[in-house]
Amino acid sequence: MAAVDLARRVADAGVDRIVYTDVSRDGTLGGVNIEQTCTIARESGARVTASGGVSSLDDVRLLQGAKPCGIDSVIIGKAIYEGRIKLQDALKV
Repeated sequence: MAAVDLARRVADAGVDRIVYTDVSRDGTLGGVNIEQTCTIARESGARVTASGGVSSLDDVRLLQGAKPCGIDSVIIGKAIYEGRIKLQDALKV
């Protein structure tokens, strides 16, 4: 099943938030898949937390710019662990 189909299905069942992780980018520090994350948000109508690939504050800023499509939060893991992003700086964005 495609991720977007699952997102529609769970939203239709009453789920109002989806955490979407692009597993091909998770832990790679290769950047967030904003296009697919926006598609999940738009097609499901649910609020979406982006996850997977965040490498810098630039990624956080790009996600902030994508807020109108339904992305309203982000999970940052490895970039904080490796000191590439400071939590305080991310919160300011």
